Amino acid sequence: MKKIIPLLIIFLLLAPSVFISAQAQIIDEESVSSDAKVVKAIEVVGNKTISIATILSKIKTRVGQDYIQTVISDDLKRLYNTGYFSDVRVDRQEQDGGFKVIIFVEEKPIIEEITFSKTRYVKTKTLKRKLKSQVGRFLDNKSVKDDIDTIKELYAKKGLNNVEVELEKFVDEGTNKISLHFVIREGQKIRVKAINIYGNSSYPDKKIYKVIKSKKKFWFINQGYLKEDILGEDMDRIVAFYEQNGYIDAQADYSVEKLYKGFININIEINEGKRYSVGSIFISGNQIISNKEINRVMEEIEEGGVFSRAKLTVDIHNIRTLYFDRGYIFANVNESTSLDPETGKVAVRIDIDEGGLAYIEQIKIQGNTRTRDIVIRRELKMLPGDRFDGAKLRRSKDRLNNLGYFEEVGFDIEDTDTYDRKDLVVQVKEAKTGTFSFGGGFSTVDQVVGFIEIQQRNFDFTNWPTFTGGGQQLTLRAETGSNRNNYRLSFTEPWIFDHPVSGGFDIYKTERDRDDDTGYAYDEERTGGGIRFGKQFTEYVSG
Repeated sequence: MKKIIPLLIIFLLLAPSVFISAQAQIIDEESVSSDAKVVKAIEVVGNKTISIATILSKIKTRVGQDYIQTVISDDLKRLYNTGYFSDVRVDRQEQDGGFKVIIFVEEKPIIEEITFSKTRYVKTKTLKRKLKSQVGRFLDNKSVKDDIDTIKELYAKKGLNNVEVELEKFVDEGTNKISLHFVIREGQKIRVKAINIYGNSSYPDKKIYKVIKSKKKFWFINQGYLKEDILGEDMDRIVAFYEQNGYIDAQADYSVEKLYKGFININIEINEGKRYSVGSIFISGNQIISNKEINRVMEEIEEGGVFSRAKLTVDIHNIRTLYFDRGYIFANVNESTSLDPETGKVAVRIDIDEGGLAYIEQIKIQGNTRTRDIVIRRELKMLPGDRFDGAKLRRSKDRLNNLGYFEEVGFDIEDTDTYDRKDLVVQVKEAKTGTFSFGGGFSTVDQVVGFIEIQQRNFDFTNWPTFTGGGQQLTLRAETGSNRNNYRLSFTEPWIFDHPVSGGFDIYKTERDRDDDTGYAYDEERTGGGIRFGKQFTEYVSG
């Protein structure tokens, strides 16, 4: 009895919550079941050029399936994302115990024509080529805004910074097509008469002129047009120049002084600040590589020398490369600086976390849609199981680039289940390796002559029907004329049986009509060939 009473109390406490939960579940199920009606029909309203079939193909709501609000919401997004419509909304009506779904759309007009007002400095053909809006596409307001900005940028590059661009729209409501007319007021080109520099006590004007790209008008050699985007970049160039020479607080700004019509002066104000030098360099955390070795690769900054953050960044990169070349790809190298404005000294601290050695687990090759894996692998200076070596990695990249088979060559590192073992991923982008050329001419000896040549630098006679990807070289050339014909076939295999031994052959045939000194005519025909072999003794020596 004593055990029953506590259980009864617990039951009385929990019963209301259980009842409420169960009741809520029942109510929820009823609400779901009341909304879960079948879609009886789908109607599209407002479409003019986009067919109903196209619109229905973009949504997932189907006749005969349950009406689900989340699917309807997603359908709205899908229709918006097509770029066809400026407005989309969905309604529903009761029909035969289910719902009739009504989709209201407002189509964007289709661009029928793009025209420009008369322009002087930029050709209409150039303007059309740069626009996002194109004839036959739906009008997009964002693209139009970008187009106006693009036009202004084109004119700014030509020294016309005050160009005005307006867009006129002409819509045919019947066909839902629109014509766009850009009205461009080009304005006047502004020329720079003089560039005046103030505040540069450490460097002469001549030195600053070499740093900036803005130029004043100088006879017919330089038109001296004002280009404000370049002028803004010039301020960054001046600051970078001073920073590289120890003036890490340097600032530069400019103002424009209007003169007579079409001419201005540019006034550049420089605040040089104090020049800083390196007070001390403290290196910590390095155990594998000594300070002496690290100092050897720090070629940009030294104690007592000029301090520059850009130069320090280069040296930090050199230290990371030093560790990477030794196989410590996990090494972290961080720098911190402490400035003393009174003495003009900068204390540099370099903290190194060397990590551990890393080894190659697998070598994966990606992007070689034509070239065989073996052609790439034989150019690599590392194998699975080797420790990572940055120098060998760079040499491998050079060897792959020297093949001429790829537009791009890159490397990536992928994690594996083992911390100190990583997969090396070789990423390539195939280039065009085949050429087809022909030509012709006339000479007094051979009269009319012509030639045709086919060359494939990445040939593979076993890969039918493309015959590419094996790293072989093939050349076929035919020369024909009124008095002679030459034919040549040349083939080279740089790696026979995947060994650094090359071999190849040349076959030729020559036909010529000749006249000797006695006036007799005769035909000359020669056929021949040759075989070539070579061996690569070292990476740089072959014979």
